[in-house]
Amino acid sequence: MTQPATRRRDKLAPDPDVRRAILAAASKSVREQGVRGLSIAAVLDRAQLSTRAFYRHFDSKDELVAAVFLDMARVEMRRLRRKIAKAATPVEAVAAWIDGRLDLAFDDNIKSDLRQLSMEAQSQMFASPELIQPAYAQMLEPLIEQLQRGLDDGSFHGIDPATDAQSIQGVVWACTERHWATSDCQRNEIRRTAFQFCLRGLGVAPETVTQLTRLT
Repeated sequence: MTQPATRRRDKLAPDPDVRRAILAAASKSVREQGVRGLSIAAVLDRAQLSTRAFYRHFDSKDELVAAVFLDMARVEMRRLRRKIAKAATPVEAVAAWIDGRLDLAFDDNIKSDLRQLSMEAQSQMFASPELIQPAYAQMLEPLIEQLQRGLDDGSFHGIDPATDAQSIQGVVWACTERHWATSDCQRNEIRRTAFQFCLRGLGVAPETVTQLTRLT
């Protein structure tokens, strides 16, 4: 005689509010203790949620960490797009993106949370690149778009937008770290260094770079 099939309990669908609560708790833990100090148990305790609630939304700690960085990157991407929207040309847009990223070091209006998460993300570049590559792709997206636009209209010459975007990010981050390490850099000085290195590398005329450097 055939036994009746055991009825499986349907898995509950993800809840956007619960996901946001988990991400908020995880983000705070990463800012305070870094990725190495993050534990699922501590996140759930902070969010006052169950293990079952966690696994409805994430398959692992690594997936949660990647989501934290991706969420941060999306916020930063929207901020950078607002900066770029004011630019009239691809050259000005790339300069605006560089300026926007330098805000991390020099603009007191930028939340320290973003600074801390950015530092933690950078520290994971070599340790666990797979966790942060999607986040960096989001943040670099507006820059890549403007590099491609400039390549198409002749503003930039002989470039590869995706590769050059990563190089520009590296230069800007190095400038930011230099300021954080010494605290004796002026924004105009750092800005001039970043503009000259990045824009001239894209084939922008020296006089144009000088003109952009002088703008406030």
